[in-house]
Amino acid sequence: MISKQFSKARPHPWHGLEVGPSAPAVVNAFIEITPFDLVKYELDKVSGYLKVDRPQRTSSLPPSLYGFIPRTLCGNRVAALSSGTQRGDEDPLDICIISERPIRRAEVILRARVIGAIQTVDRGEADDKIVATLDNDNIFEDINDISNLPHIYAERLKHYFGTYKMDPTQASAVAVKNVCSREQAYDIINAAVADYNENFAV
Repeated sequence: MISKQFSKARPHPWHGLEVGPSAPAVVNAFIEITPFDLVKYELDKVSGYLKVDRPQRTSSLPPSLYGFIPRTLCGNRVAALSSGTQRGDEDPLDICIISERPIRRAEVILRARVIGAIQTVDRGEADDKIVATLDNDNIFEDINDISNLPHIYAERLKHYFGTYKMDPTQASAVAVKNVCSREQAYDIINAAVADYNENFAV
């Protein structure tokens, strides 16, 4: 039977999509950049389209798919879970998704199974990164916590986020503070959903 349900207008990726079917364990992710991108793309918060932010400043490329979880906000509740922060960065909560098969396209939606988080601080602002695997991934489906990942994956993520905003002539302003378990990541997502609801409740 033909489904007659469809969106007559493109939903805003941040505000018009759902957090996920079983959040905080399984969430939706909107992908902004891939491991093949030499340019940093990010969401234009007004239009909902991707914009060019900057060329990647170093030779380091993203080690995974990178985007955000819809209807989340890195606000005061998220900041309260991280030491050394004054506030959240007021962006949607970032997420990195590990996939066995290469996904080369950005601006796609996927389901991600949360396994942990990396807490970073950017000039005093909490800028946490949820770490997840592609839901139903054939290779990574048995990974239940970031501690079960091959050690190099977490190291690559920490290195990338410690350097991706760095001017090669200066020290990085981003500090990688902590690698968090799956349960801690759930707390961060729940806090980000609460921060979003407080600021964008209809």
